[in-house]
Amino acid sequence: MTTPAGSGTGFGSVSWWGLSPAVDLQAESEPPAQDHKSCRKLQPAIILSGPPVDPDSQAETEHETPELNVLLLGSVDGRHLLRTLARAALWPRRRFHFYVLENNLEAVARHILIFSLALEDPEKMGLQERSETFLEVWGNALLRPPVAAFVRAQAGRLAHLVPEPDRLAEQLPWLSLGALKFRERDALEAVFRFWAGGEKGPEAFPMSRLWDSRLRQYLGSRYDARHGVSDWDLHMKLHDRGARVIHTREFRRWRDTGVAFELRDSSAYHVPNRTLASGRLLSHRGERVAARGYWGDIATGPFVAFGIEADDETLLRTSNGQPVKTACEITEHNVAELFREMAAWGHPRAAEGDPEQVQGGAEGSSEPGKPAPAPEPFTVHFLSLDSAHTLHHKSCYMGQFQLLYVACGMVHLLSAELGACVAPGGRLIVELAQFLVDLRQEQLQAFSSRVGELAQAAGFAPQLGGKPSDTFARFYKAGDSAPGHEDPAVESGTPPPEVLAPPLEATDPPSEDRTQPLESGNPPSEPLKLTSESQASLLEASVPPTGSQAPKSENQTVPPETKYPIPDI
Repeated sequence: MTTPAGSGTGFGSVSWWGLSPAVDLQAESEPPAQDHKSCRKLQPAIILSGPPVDPDSQAETEHETPELNVLLLGSVDGRHLLRTLARAALWPRRRFHFYVLENNLEAVARHILIFSLALEDPEKMGLQERSETFLEVWGNALLRPPVAAFVRAQAGRLAHLVPEPDRLAEQLPWLSLGALKFRERDALEAVFRFWAGGEKGPEAFPMSRLWDSRLRQYLGSRYDARHGVSDWDLHMKLHDRGARVIHTREFRRWRDTGVAFELRDSSAYHVPNRTLASGRLLSHRGERVAARGYWGDIATGPFVAFGIEADDETLLRTSNGQPVKTACEITEHNVAELFREMAAWGHPRAAEGDPEQVQGGAEGSSEPGKPAPAPEPFTVHFLSLDSAHTLHHKSCYMGQFQLLYVACGMVHLLSAELGACVAPGGRLIVELAQFLVDLRQEQLQAFSSRVGELAQAAGFAPQLGGKPSDTFARFYKAGDSAPGHEDPAVESGTPPPEVLAPPLEATDPPSEDRTQPLESGNPPSEPLKLTSESQASLLEASVPPTGSQAPKSENQTVPPETKYPIPDI
């Protein structure tokens, strides 16, 4: 008998964290290693201490800096971007342009909040505090009061910056919202205002009750045996698929409460994490009504992104066949190291006695008598929702991306039109459904086969060589400069050099209409016992979705107090 726990609804209809380890996108975009002598000629000139650099020569150097243009569909939490920036010091200097396309504006808002936190001034927030705050906001359903206060403060600041492009460019120079429609910006502002606490009290978003109602519907008659179900999913599925470091205790706690990273006493976590709220359109008595709730993952958890791999192999060692470190401990270490590497690379520094000064920086400022810092070494461009099918209409996007990343929930958007935006010889990396616990082995194989068919139809060929991966499928764009059979390792400490394509100018691509997030209003006073027949579910792996990944309306009964006015579009 098929139970609700095997129906695929555990993945949810909205993704809040990735289902694959973070990767260095620069390593994924690299063709086989070339002569290192040519690399040296492309390195930017070292700026020695002494007289200020001539502005004309500095501008010329910046213009010659190669660029990496990456298009990401459904990256969700920015883990690949953060990993790429943290590892950038190992590569020749480049300027990054990340073009991010999501299927809901709440995910865009979380991207912005996460990057604002990651680039916070170290003098205002220390490394440990920043790392712990990131983990709680990113992966916990409930927050500690100090972390909730930080979210409210940052959301209030961002709510004021979004409608003012000049101030936004001044305070967040790495962020570009130029491709969003005006109504999408207005809706994004509304999301930040909800996070800032425009609706007071935990009843505005009763996360604990919403989580429990999702869990009850997911497990059905097995709810009373939920601990046994979680142990089975962990040991017989996640452990067998490569996530052995996830401990039974932490996985069971997350399944019960939604708290994945318990960095303090359990009683300290009681404030709902509003960044996990999203809106849906439901059908009630023949009318469409909007409701706010939690429709994210309740099956796998946020442990996979940073918690099952590590550069430090000692974190993964075992004793008597059991890992000595848990996924939570590995995640804490990896995130702290990631933020430390970003701070060391991103901010200008000039150590005493060191003749070299590192250019760049997220929000650093030059001191008197020293060269001005270089422009932002990266820019995150957020594209309009549902613009995947229209990007090829813009000539500036045609053949401009060296790398295309597609999450497992967005595979149905892979098409020949999207492939036309990738440069000849460019790479495609597709996240597979390896860590979706609701899928059986034959369904995983069917999904992987379907990914290969879609990639081939889009003009890509399998990337041969290298060790096989069950987590990602890698392809290259057939063309005049097709790469060889080498699959560069993500963890390589001596990356190969490469000159990338010319800069990509940001434009506003057209997109179709889309339902907006909920405006501030009266939230439901009762838990929403409504879950989606997730379009993101991959049970029908051999039949790709034909429409947007956005959830559709459902014919379910909604209590009157859950109704919301539908915003005019």
